Amino acid sequence: MPQFSDDLFLGPAQTYMGTGIRPFSTTFTGSIATTTLTVTALLQGAPLVLGMYVDGSSVTDGTYITAFGTGTGGIGTYTVSASSTASSTTMTAHTNIQFDNPAPMDLGVGPLGRIYVFDLVPQTLQTANVAASQTPAAAGALTLTAGTSSKSVVLPNGVTALQLDVARAVSVTQAAAGTQRTFTVSGYDYYGQAMSEAITSTVGSTVNGKKAFYYVTSVTVAAGGTTTAVTVGTADIFGCPVRFIDKSYVVRYGWNNATADDTSGTLTVADTATATTTTGDVRGTFAPSSVADGIKRLVMTLALPAIAVGPNATRTGALGVTQA
Repeated sequence: MPQFSDDLFLGPAQTYMGTGIRPFSTTFTGSIATTTLTVTALLQGAPLVLGMYVDGSSVTDGTYITAFGTGTGGIGTYTVSASSTASSTTMTAHTNIQFDNPAPMDLGVGPLGRIYVFDLVPQTLQTANVAASQTPAAAGALTLTAGTSSKSVVLPNGVTALQLDVARAVSVTQAAAGTQRTFTVSGYDYYGQAMSEAITSTVGSTVNGKKAFYYVTSVTVAAGGTTTAVTVGTADIFGCPVRFIDKSYVVRYGWNNATADDTSGTLTVADTATATTTTGDVRGTFAPSSVADGIKRLVMTLALPAIAVGPNATRTGALGVTQA
């Protein structure tokens, strides 16, 4: 019996959307002073990501990376979970990552593509459900505080994070008469892939980020701190679970029970450049024309090309470039 409409014409075939766990490890030269890991050279293996366990001489057992500092996968500084005093030496870092190239699955799919229906009811945005109002006097991490539509969870890798209701952008609100600063948000996307974004505040208003976070593990402020209160929360910008690189791939984008497309909303295509803390979302986002309220439903229909679901599909084709 056909499982999808195109099975009637193409016949059942395998889909390539499945992904599997694989080891993810690296060897590097580094040192640790209290909870700051300094990496001076990558020797072999994968880039460093949040949640990686770090092993080496004089490194406290169970130490893992909790936030990016100046490093975002390579040379630079990182915050770790436990205090150690370890002089410069060869260290290893490891984790498992559930984000590999697509693997065959048994459900039917035609080799030419697939229609994907994305359906969610996002909660009302909150400007302080990631970090409540605080005035950081110097560079460092804000205190994360779970609020409406966010909750504190412990991830499988042992990292404590705030989980949002859906994958969505993060916002920074700074009171008037302060000093403009850059805030770095670190966490994971819907698939558990580590990511960070630098958001520069605007004094007296709210600035929305561009990347869709599902988990937030830290928010840090650049040197100097601020002189006015800051809050961090969520925005009405929602991340897509599969990549679209052209708006023509969006067959339908309905909002709030309307029969017509929400053309007053904003579709933003996936950023295909090598990801950094300032690039856009790797899969694409949609900001509807009216505020979310836990009742309005978003239904997007996306046309997935063969690079996403066909026999030659790749992880990048389906889910975007590697996060950073």
